[in-house]
Amino acid sequence: MTTIISPRGRKEVVHCRRTESQDVYCIKSLIRKFTENLFGRINIIYLLEKANLAITVCNERDEIMAHASFLDYPNWNISTEDDWISVFSEVDSELQCTPLNTLFMHLFVSVEEYSIDCCKEIIRTVFKAVPELHFIFLVIPAYMSLGSALVTVFEPIGTVPCLSFEDDYSIYICPRHHHCPQLFIRIARVEDHDDLMPIFMRHDTSLRETYGEYFLAELIDAQDEENYSVICEDKGIAVGFMSVCSQVNMELLHECFDLGPFHGLCKPHPDDILGTEKEPSVQSEEVEKILSVQMSQRTEVSSFKEDIPSLFTESKEEIIQEHLPIYPSSASSSSLSIQPEELIHKDFCVISVPHLTPEFILIQNFIRIVPFNNSILDNDLYVFHRAGLLKSINIRLATTNDLSGIENLIKTLNLNQSILEDYAKYNMARRDRDGTKVQTFVAEVLNQIVGVSIIRDEMDIEYIRSHYNIEDFIYYAHHQREEHGHIHHFVLNPIFQHYTKYFLKEILRLSFKNCLYYPIYPQSRDGKFQNPYAHSLTSALHYLVPVRPRRQIVYPLEELGINAPSKEVSKDQPAYALYHTNRKLMLEPKVTINARIVVVGASNVGISFLETLVFCPHLKFNNLTLISIHGLPGKNLLHTGLRKFLASDHCFNDKDYALMSLCSWVNVVVGKMIGINRAAKHVILSNEKIVPYDHLILCTGQQYQVPCPTGADITKLLTNREIQEERKQRYTGKIPSNLFTLNDEEDCLKALKWLKENFVSSEGNVIIYGNTIDIYTTIETLLYIGINGNRIHLVQPPLNSNITCINNFAVENAVQDALLYSDVSIYREAILAQWNDGEYPDPITCASFTTTTKPFKIQCDAFFNFHEKNVDYETFKALNDSCLVYDGRLVIDTTFHTNDITIRAAGPLTKFSNRYYANEWTHSSFSSKEIGFQLAATMLTLFDPTLEPVIEPPGDLDRLIPMYKGAKMKGGVLPGPFHYLHVAKPMIPTPLDVQISQGDFGLQIITGKAKKGNYFRIHVNKYQMVETITCLSSNPFPASNYIALFGQHEQVLNNLCSRYSEGLITDLYSFFQEPWAMAIFHDRFIDLKKELREILASKEEEELPSIEILARQLVDEEINLCEKPKKYLQKFFQETIFKAEVEKSILDYLHYNKYHLPMYAWPGII
Repeated sequence: MTTIISPRGRKEVVHCRRTESQDVYCIKSLIRKFTENLFGRINIIYLLEKANLAITVCNERDEIMAHASFLDYPNWNISTEDDWISVFSEVDSELQCTPLNTLFMHLFVSVEEYSIDCCKEIIRTVFKAVPELHFIFLVIPAYMSLGSALVTVFEPIGTVPCLSFEDDYSIYICPRHHHCPQLFIRIARVEDHDDLMPIFMRHDTSLRETYGEYFLAELIDAQDEENYSVICEDKGIAVGFMSVCSQVNMELLHECFDLGPFHGLCKPHPDDILGTEKEPSVQSEEVEKILSVQMSQRTEVSSFKEDIPSLFTESKEEIIQEHLPIYPSSASSSSLSIQPEELIHKDFCVISVPHLTPEFILIQNFIRIVPFNNSILDNDLYVFHRAGLLKSINIRLATTNDLSGIENLIKTLNLNQSILEDYAKYNMARRDRDGTKVQTFVAEVLNQIVGVSIIRDEMDIEYIRSHYNIEDFIYYAHHQREEHGHIHHFVLNPIFQHYTKYFLKEILRLSFKNCLYYPIYPQSRDGKFQNPYAHSLTSALHYLVPVRPRRQIVYPLEELGINAPSKEVSKDQPAYALYHTNRKLMLEPKVTINARIVVVGASNVGISFLETLVFCPHLKFNNLTLISIHGLPGKNLLHTGLRKFLASDHCFNDKDYALMSLCSWVNVVVGKMIGINRAAKHVILSNEKIVPYDHLILCTGQQYQVPCPTGADITKLLTNREIQEERKQRYTGKIPSNLFTLNDEEDCLKALKWLKENFVSSEGNVIIYGNTIDIYTTIETLLYIGINGNRIHLVQPPLNSNITCINNFAVENAVQDALLYSDVSIYREAILAQWNDGEYPDPITCASFTTTTKPFKIQCDAFFNFHEKNVDYETFKALNDSCLVYDGRLVIDTTFHTNDITIRAAGPLTKFSNRYYANEWTHSSFSSKEIGFQLAATMLTLFDPTLEPVIEPPGDLDRLIPMYKGAKMKGGVLPGPFHYLHVAKPMIPTPLDVQISQGDFGLQIITGKAKKGNYFRIHVNKYQMVETITCLSSNPFPASNYIALFGQHEQVLNNLCSRYSEGLITDLYSFFQEPWAMAIFHDRFIDLKKELREILASKEEEELPSIEILARQLVDEEINLCEKPKKYLQKFFQETIFKAEVEKSILDYLHYNKYHLPMYAWPGII
């Protein structure tokens, strides 16, 4: 916050922030005739799309006081974007301006009364936001004066001609040193103590508490040949401090961190052995200690010249430790150029930072080193090479002479041959065979190639726009097709990694692009790169933003005919995760979070949690870890058509996992949690490895367990009533090899492989034991792979309640008839008594069951168990032994906390604390995807500086559990075969006939018959909202379309209820395939509804109330009417401005999304 004073003496407290799209109208209002004469006539939205940096000044009332936009090339067309340096060198040959240290002001507007102070505040903010920036230039017509505000910060340097007009233009400069202090660097002295202590106390008091009040004076006084303290001062006052030490435990660093990209912090030697030994071997007598930074403040440093070693090797984060290299050569040491002469020969500077320490500005220029999985250090390690201080980096188009330099740079990379092939295409024709433009850029320092990037024109931009939310980052209409580029390769020496954004910015400028895209295709099961889609790994990924995929409409293409979307929009191609950057993001910082967040369990809750964190564009999580028995899901292991052993909850499918590419951001530990050491804050795995954490997220869920036979002797003719007490025991014996408890796709793949090898061609029986919907999907899969129905025996144990897994009599009857038609044997109310008559259970040859009457025995060669899910025993033991409160399930509060503040939990593993008196509600009642999102939202308040602090609720409200509104879904292919989908609101399970009997049930709309395979049921509640959807069809149907119907008002669905009551709807499947429904299935339909709601809730005219206020008054009977309230509201709506506003909003929605919705007409096309 800064206080500015107008010439009249008025005061305003203002702050600077990045310009947002909603500022456009206020910025336009500040433009005067003088502004247009100075900068030309400007389209503000277009300018903001092009601007590298746009700053807005606001007061305490959030009113816009001033705005300025800055680009990396001059305005008024005095030169082309890629060649302005030559023009400015002619004006003043002594100017040391480069694309790295220069920006151009393209617009400045402000409230006239405060323009001078606002201008100065913006300039200070820009220099502070861009540390590399040394010059801001302003180009205006030569006949114009600067005005009272700009003249205070800019000074003239010359004139240049224009490329388009005969007029001359004046160039003005604003140098950095006029607005930012020039710091003087020197060795610290004891007398600096008093200046420095307030700086330390403002950030941390632990050092004084630990080492005493004069610890800093003692540290400065203890300087010797290996320990130095340096300060930077401004006007004789110490404002920054750095302590350096040349004693570093090199052996420990090699054990804990992957230093391969930096050659182990050693100088290259012919005898180096790379990647052959498990333990590093560093000859201690030859090791020169590496300079270690202990405390620091950022200072401006001068550059120096030296030969740059070729240190680039490929590095990828792996959870399995790589073989460590042997470096018999002496280790290099490092120094920043501000260091004493004794340390000037050092090469590397390293700093270790606690995980929970926010990333400060100094280490933003350092490179974070990837730790090994067995690292014993609790800190992150950052490295900086002295060559990184060089400012002479030059980005240019490649030439044929760069071949040897590029080959030397990429020789250790996978797919290096692909890079060279694309480079050869560029040299030969500048285009691919299909005519796509190819451009190659190199980064050069001291005549050495240190980086290379190859881009093409993005030829698939229509597909990208329609399938990814790129409009979260750009206004698509303000970018030409040729301004979109596609990154195929990006390689940069790790020494210069901090110049990655500059490299990308220069690529955009030199290629005349505004946007760049980079896809990541999923790897195949064997981990090989997929061709022809494979791109080389890019070290720039952290500087790009992930783009969320869009939910797609499933179009009835035949019915739509010529009104169907174009092939570019509707085509089916391999799914990939998309990353993006543009000019606006080039100077936009990301908040780096090094906190170790460990998620246990790859359940839908855990995946949704990770997805939410990963897709935060302004946050960069470096330490996300997933512990899972089978790693990340989504490997597309089963190739059985639409058949799956397990039913789907429609949270994620294999395509969703491909679109997320979590493996790019999440370290995956394959293992099982068997313990938690809360004191040491680490998770213990079954292989005795440990995974440290700062925040632990438990999302293990519940799984099918190995069933425990009651042991009842069926020769004694026992019934269920006599053995009921023994049913809850845990099985501890030998697990039979032909017993299958399927909990994920890996389990299903193992079972499928076993069945094909050992069972399908035999004549034995298979027993399906359980009462969940998975019994039906598994039976259908068995029938599909060729197992005869007479070999399948379905055994259903007694239900715990009177609610079945389908809870719909019509659907259940259809499925039962299909089972009987397939000759599947069905046994009800049966409890597993024994395997193999109580003998050795492996393999199972027969199984005995008790019933309410007579027991029975079945010979079998395979046994599938789907009887009751529960918390895994080893998970329970780990939780219980670590003293986490467990009461049937892990106990949490409404913010997902357990009794340990650093451990959160969510999903079916958990239950709410008894103090909420809501034991009937658990996370199992809600959508797992929504639970994961809400869990991430509570975590983001700890890390995201843009979020408001969480306010603790009042004590009485803290007793209420949160009620989530997302739909609970399940579906799959049932015997028949029938394609099944059920969508319902979260609720306490209740039999369907009981729900229907309630007085406020609403209306159910049913078309078709379940047994005929055309059953469609919609339940509309008393508020005319769609609350339940059930589909059972012999033919596949667009499930994602029907899920979008949930929560819609029946009138939005083309007056569904009235049409049904009039007999106009006989088949809901056909009804929702009609063209009118496509807009409702669109992913942005929810945004349209919000916009319409805002229109109706707004007060368009002072004398007229809003529709919302009027409706409330009618409900509260504050208005006496002589007509029906509904008719009165319709009349009010028709006669006021609201009708026109609503119609305009709907037409804008259809027009803006016409690439998805070409079947609609709008004004202008008829």
